[in-house]
Amino acid sequence: MNQFEWLKKLTDCDGTSGDETNAAAVAKAELEKYMPCRIDRMGNVVGATGAAGETVLLDAHLDQIGLIVTAIDETGFLKMAACGGADALVLAAAEVTVHGKENLPGVIVSTPPHLIGKDDKKNARKITELSVDLGLTKEEAEAKVSVGDRITLNAPLKTMLNNRVCGASLDDRCGVFSILLCLEKLGGLVKELPLKVVFSANEETGGSGARVAAFNAQASEAIAVDVSFAKAPGVKETVRARLGKGTMIGFAPTLDHAMSKELQQIAEAQGIPYQFEVMSGRTGTNADDIATAGHGAKMALLSIPLRNMHTAGEVIDLSDVEATADLMAAYLKSKAVKHDA
Repeated sequence: MNQFEWLKKLTDCDGTSGDETNAAAVAKAELEKYMPCRIDRMGNVVGATGAAGETVLLDAHLDQIGLIVTAIDETGFLKMAACGGADALVLAAAEVTVHGKENLPGVIVSTPPHLIGKDDKKNARKITELSVDLGLTKEEAEAKVSVGDRITLNAPLKTMLNNRVCGASLDDRCGVFSILLCLEKLGGLVKELPLKVVFSANEETGGSGARVAAFNAQASEAIAVDVSFAKAPGVKETVRARLGKGTMIGFAPTLDHAMSKELQQIAEAQGIPYQFEVMSGRTGTNADDIATAGHGAKMALLSIPLRNMHTAGEVIDLSDVEATADLMAAYLKSKAVKHDA
């Protein structure tokens, strides 16, 4: 299986916050190739090698942004709310799947521009004001859909030019993929490392999955892998990361400075492409909660540059995923060498 097919397997299954079941099943099947693993009460996929020593935890979140059904109106249209940080600006006319008693194709209603007033054109409608058209009457919809059912954007992973791919759930299935790729690169060494892995639930709605998993792991050190903003037209000048220029090493008050510097030194020594991501406070990722769970852990953050976050057209460069995996593998190998010495 090539990298695109491997990543597509992870991205093309649904798994919104609080209902990561399908995504977790796929991720668990991949992780158990490298270590024993299970799905915990929170919906996290958690694995551990069982090797003795100071444990390193690797984390990436499983859940994707989506929508949740709140009501079915008198004409059969579904009303909804956000499940995670869905972007209202890009939802009108989007193709979706409603995960009811069966998967149902739908379209979010879009008012034709001819019928919109001048003032309305300047503002996106709130998500709670939008509706999903299933082509069903109220009675037909109620037989197939319930309040609380999830809705996902239809955007299977596709190849682009220059090693880039696009899809709807790269945040953060590409992070999950980078950890699996790291384990693949480590080969037989994985079993010798005191290593734990969590593919965490509920990051997009507050990070509860990672908090519980990190508390249970009681790791000495941890690396969280997520996505972060990449340069694109219309993106503010302070965003400097570029696609294809390597993994983003995080520097922030909530991260361990020495660990971040060590990752930088390893990247430079081994020719692994990297970029800086400097944050003045919290990172807005699972790293913030993992660092303070239980007795606390030295914390690092690696981010994969991504365009169009929280849309059906998220774009990454596969070389950045590879650089992220290479740096994690190199860091873990350096830990093994120090342990042996």
